[in-house]
Amino acid sequence: MLYDALITDVRRDDSLDGVRFAALDRVRWLVDSLERQRTEFRRATGHEYRRSRAAGAAVQAELDGRLAACADEEARAAALCLMLATRCDRTGWWEYDAELEPLMSRARGWTPDEVAVLLVRATERDMGFWGARALELALGAADRLDAEGRRAVLPWLDEAHARLGDITMEARRRTALAQRLRTLLARTDEARLPEGLVPADAPWAAPLRHRATTDPTPELAWLAGHLASLSGPRPTQRWRRTCLELLDAADARALVSEVLRTLAEDAPMCSRRHGAGNGWLSADVHHHYVVHDRDTDLARGIVWAAALTGGPAAVAHLGTLALRSGGVQNEVMEDLKLAGAAINALADTGDPGSLEALWRLRSRIRHRALRKQLDTALTTAAGKQGITPEQLVERSVPDHGLAPDGGLERQVGGHRIRVAIEEAATVRLTYTRPDGTTSRTAPTALKDGFPDTLRELKALAKEVRSTLSAERARVEALMSAGREWPYDEWCRHYRDHPVTGALVRGLIWEFRGADGEWRAVAPTAGPPGRPERVRLWHPIRSSADEIKAWRERLVAARLRQPFKQAFREIYLLTPAERETGGYSNRFAAHIVHYRRLYALFKERGWQANFLGPYDGGHDGLARGEFGDGEWRACFHHEPAPHDYPGHAPEYAATDQVRFERRDGRRWRETPLDEVPPLVFSEAMRDVDLFVGVTSIATDPDWTDRGQDRHTAYWRTAAFGELTASAEVRREALARILPRLKIAGRCTLDGRFLTVRGDLRTYRIHLGSANVLMAPDDAYLCIVPARGKGPGRVFLPFEDERLSLILSKAFLLAADTGITDASILVQIERGA
Repeated sequence: MLYDALITDVRRDDSLDGVRFAALDRVRWLVDSLERQRTEFRRATGHEYRRSRAAGAAVQAELDGRLAACADEEARAAALCLMLATRCDRTGWWEYDAELEPLMSRARGWTPDEVAVLLVRATERDMGFWGARALELALGAADRLDAEGRRAVLPWLDEAHARLGDITMEARRRTALAQRLRTLLARTDEARLPEGLVPADAPWAAPLRHRATTDPTPELAWLAGHLASLSGPRPTQRWRRTCLELLDAADARALVSEVLRTLAEDAPMCSRRHGAGNGWLSADVHHHYVVHDRDTDLARGIVWAAALTGGPAAVAHLGTLALRSGGVQNEVMEDLKLAGAAINALADTGDPGSLEALWRLRSRIRHRALRKQLDTALTTAAGKQGITPEQLVERSVPDHGLAPDGGLERQVGGHRIRVAIEEAATVRLTYTRPDGTTSRTAPTALKDGFPDTLRELKALAKEVRSTLSAERARVEALMSAGREWPYDEWCRHYRDHPVTGALVRGLIWEFRGADGEWRAVAPTAGPPGRPERVRLWHPIRSSADEIKAWRERLVAARLRQPFKQAFREIYLLTPAERETGGYSNRFAAHIVHYRRLYALFKERGWQANFLGPYDGGHDGLARGEFGDGEWRACFHHEPAPHDYPGHAPEYAATDQVRFERRDGRRWRETPLDEVPPLVFSEAMRDVDLFVGVTSIATDPDWTDRGQDRHTAYWRTAAFGELTASAEVRREALARILPRLKIAGRCTLDGRFLTVRGDLRTYRIHLGSANVLMAPDDAYLCIVPARGKGPGRVFLPFEDERLSLILSKAFLLAADTGITDASILVQIERGA
């Protein structure tokens, strides 16, 4: 019988058992009605549906009538009975919202014990999503108690607050319930912090916990409750004003700064000592985390309180906390809510140091959602200082204390240690001994005598490398922006900057004087006179003769640029693209290695979904932003035909390229002829790179696979027409070959570099680097050794394919010296 089952189920062996049993006895008729109702429901799921439906309606009508007639005492007992009878059993999920709410709203005379029963029942784990509504009803009854009654239920209110994090509900509802509980507790004891508000075992909360224990005040309790009420990444202006008032009232500015420091710097929490970091991750899986997810709101409140009052010290801690919780440090589990709060708070401080901190974060954080927040934060910080986001980025590049030449020297124990940027690409530590000899490795005397200083300088070199890499990517992205700078501003933030200057001094810049004419100036050279404006030179704005002259000049002077500029590929609209109008098929129908393609997307800063057998994974779309974020290229791709295993495809097929223009917060698709030439060329250059690097046509082992379904494509693409990047490679070779010792054995012939060996003549394709042997064009498979290149041959730009072609040319020009048996057997087979 249901009555016996309820008596057994609700027994807790506590002081409230008598109240529970008395309520069930008081409304025994209700228990019988519920049992009949459940019986009719079970019948309704069988063969007697029509009869049981009518019977069930009759039982419900009888139940509603008797509940409506209940006086206060019986109504309270009925409400307790319905709350206790709510559960999930093997026959279904039983809940009584429609009956409970009117009873709870009109019942009067609630006793503290009855309210305690409601609170206990509402916070039991087996209540599931219904627990939130049950707790709301219980708090409504608690609100009606007098002061003495609230003091009597104080332990259960505390327990409900502590267990609130275990109830399944949406975050906003949990925050509202927590605020209601804190208000009730504050009305009972103003100086008492609710149980669970400050985590009992979290090291980061120790300063706040100590203050609450040794010096409890109403002001501190109000402040803690206010901090924990922040449920979003950014507080309202009202929240900020109230926060400042409460911080001053509780004299707690130093306190929140100390808690922020512990969040950023002290040891993280460990699942073995403090339990799992959230409700879905098992404590058996060893992991470290900064804050448990149930305490995130309090931690975010502390982050913002410290940001509002902490000054430069808070900026340093906020940056460290964002890195720590943003997934950069693999040893700590990422916490996107906490990292987002730290990022947004940094932007709001208004402190000049926040610009450098945000820039450091932008160069290291890779999570897509956090990068969006960083972009917003940079825009916010820029607005506070009256500059554009682009100017903000330029002005926030850290100099790391380097001298204008990009170096820093330190005298340590008779040794001189130098950290320096060399050739705009490398950051090196050089050690000079007292006798004047130098070394790239730290002398033993420094390792043993000054380990801390050595560790500090190595960390500095690592930071400079990170900044240099980020700056190289940022400056190269300016090739599609077409931006101009006032000369003085350009000198300050580009030419004379210790890090950025090491890059830009190796580039070609254009200067405009008072006459309005733009004049290009060679790398490392100064402009004539005093120009007014500066812009980055792009070959798309120059004639073929001018481009040719620049390329010849760089090769002759052996100047290697930080990225490909003079030898940069140019992509112009073709007649076919003008005809299609909205899309380009120039790089469609290629078969590529998918995982390499996806990795290259990430490396070049494109956002892409991951292909796979799940919703949204059947069609690939990669998006890259150009022109200072005003334009976006969309590269479509999909799993290669008949190549779709149970996980990610091994190969993908490329498709259209489309363009979109930013329109407020949205993107609007745009015809190709409306896309600025700079944007179009730079976007198509990236797509050419994606296809050229990942195409199966560049796989030297492909012909060993037998009758593969993609072999026809490989044969066509491996020796096909040259793309724009391959054409630039051909032009570079034309300048490099005459300077090589194998020049007499090499000629450029259309799509190939022809190399005359002693055994055979070889044709190396300038696009794929694949090799054919004369006279029958037999394929020669040469698998390059990892890390091997053309030795000391000067290359005017970094290009792995160009290095591979030259290394094969050197090898084949001296084919009698080849010792690799796998290559020799192929050569000798047809010789």
